[in-house]
Amino acid sequence: MSAAAAAPAGPPSGPLSGIRVLELSTMITAPLAGMMLADWGADVVKVENPDGGDPFRSFRGGTYSPHFCAYNRNKRSVALDLRAAAGRAAFERLVRESDVLLDNFRPGVMQRLGWDDAALLAVNPRLVRCSITGFGGDGPYASRPAYDAIAQALSGMTSLFVDAADPRLTGPTIADNVTGQYACQGILAALLERERTGAAPRVDVNMLAATLAFMPDPFAYYTQMDLVSDPSLRVHTSQSYAFVCSDGRNVAVHLSSQSKFWDGFVAAVERPELTDDPRFATRLDRIANYEALRAETAPVFARRTRGDWVARLSSLDVPVAPIYDVTEVFDDPQVRHLDSFVVLEHPQMGPVTSIRRPLFRDGTRSDQPTSAPPVLGEHTAEVLAEVGAHAPSTG
Repeated sequence: MSAAAAAPAGPPSGPLSGIRVLELSTMITAPLAGMMLADWGADVVKVENPDGGDPFRSFRGGTYSPHFCAYNRNKRSVALDLRAAAGRAAFERLVRESDVLLDNFRPGVMQRLGWDDAALLAVNPRLVRCSITGFGGDGPYASRPAYDAIAQALSGMTSLFVDAADPRLTGPTIADNVTGQYACQGILAALLERERTGAAPRVDVNMLAATLAFMPDPFAYYTQMDLVSDPSLRVHTSQSYAFVCSDGRNVAVHLSSQSKFWDGFVAAVERPELTDDPRFATRLDRIANYEALRAETAPVFARRTRGDWVARLSSLDVPVAPIYDVTEVFDDPQVRHLDSFVVLEHPQMGPVTSIRRPLFRDGTRSDQPTSAPPVLGEHTAEVLAEVGAHAPSTG
């Protein structure tokens, strides 16, 4: 594994420098939104329960798990019991001095804690509030617990991945992550609106609506063409293939709709007769006969190594890539060129490999802060002192 070392972390910089975000969150959705804001320079203060903090901290044991570290760089942790008088008082001072409050509690939790919109705005009329829920603040499912697998299933996304006859869930979190990204987008729009109008709007996003919005294609297929998407429709339509090479490694090819990619593919596999085969004469024919084309060409790929195929297809301008496992990604030449990985150093917990934000600003990511994820309550005294409050006693 190879990763660049981080420069010493300094004060937050970037276009959101000076914006303070209070993050009342656990797991992925809100932590990801907060981390995205922190990557642009916002001062993100993660308010955690002193009794263990974010459950992701101990997801696979310990208090600094990979799950937690993946979504909490560039933040400060404050440990507060929001049900205790001292914790409530400290939190009120934080609300007074913040720009955004971000939470992913179930509907009604903030109200039970005594912090509904009216109470928050009474303390700080300029506070943007963003709440992330599973299904929205009302409706028949509002009180249900929601996690990534639930939102994927209910939105129809899972049906695009699993074999209905032998259903097995696989792959990374998607619904969680896209919800966090939509939340970040909503917060940025709300901050811009506040600057223009002086009003601090409320932003609400839920996992079900976000997952639906993330994949409009299957619904367009159904409503416009009466086609019901399954795990194969998209890859058939886009002419995407995966092949096993002679070294046992896999390669991905994406022919899309441009005829030059099909011509280059035929030349690469050295099967010119495919162009005269009526099953593959047009793109629509190739879509209809996807499995037949795959069967015709898969044995050809078994004759050369993955590296040979990548070089050969690339030389003919055919979209191709090796199918890496995660251990291989670090040393890919383009990944290394993009300098996507960075090692963050925590004074107690040591090095943590993280991924830089994918967005460049004026051609650089040098303004992205590079502080490691915090340990629980690491910045309680520091942050509360900044707002004129004292850290609650833990005795």
